[in-house]
Amino acid sequence: MKQYKKEARVTLVGAGPGSSDLITVRGLRALKRADVVLYDALTDADLLTEAPRHIPNIYVGKRCGKHSFNQDEINALIVENAFRYGHVVRLKGGDPFVFGRGMEEVEYAESFGIPVEVVPGVSNAIAVPASQGIPVTKRGVSNSFWVVTATTKEGGLSKDFQLAAQSSGTLVILMGVRKLVEIAKEIGKYRKSYTPLAVVQNGTLPNENCITGTLNDAVHMSSELDLSCPGIIIVGDVVADHPSFFEDAIQRVVGMEL
Repeated sequence: MKQYKKEARVTLVGAGPGSSDLITVRGLRALKRADVVLYDALTDADLLTEAPRHIPNIYVGKRCGKHSFNQDEINALIVENAFRYGHVVRLKGGDPFVFGRGMEEVEYAESFGIPVEVVPGVSNAIAVPASQGIPVTKRGVSNSFWVVTATTKEGGLSKDFQLAAQSSGTLVILMGVRKLVEIAKEIGKYRKSYTPLAVVQNGTLPNENCITGTLNDAVHMSSELDLSCPGIIIVGDVVADHPSFFEDAIQRVVGMEL
């Protein structure tokens, strides 16, 4: 029986903020039709059980100091596997176009004539705060929000970060846990020291952890974090809506008195 070579194509799928059941229906359908899956560190491994059992699953995760492949190598793997197997599902945490370098992967694959479909994902920047009961906007409290990264190509904070800090909107900061004290100090140049602050790690997963405080508490909060684990920083008055914010504040005051 003659076998026909499958057409090389790529589907870039946003896996959502963490929990496997927060992927979109369209993303799940693409996963079920994959010939090979390339997945990130920030995707729930349970999602791989939704792909056909016999296909290769290739880990290409990037964590601080633990990169299995750099971005150029990932781009090459996408193309190589598309020509080898057919339908590549590139599974990326959150939404692939929010600090996910998704467009770089699209452009590289298309430069080889490989068609690419993009399936948006639920963005970590909004979903993780929401999972903790923190709205990024709230009437009368915050009319806008900024999503910024603390990790730029140059290694420092961007000029946009300074603009965001000077605004009255909610700040959602990605890839900044290891720089929490530096970030709080920079924001403190423009906002009050008692501005509410939250850090969420392992968002939407069973081991999700949220620490709340104020810009003043950044040093103490940093000491309680797992700095090897990525997280999301939220700054603004909306953080006061978190159920534990005032309870944590009381405990901090009591601790200082003791």
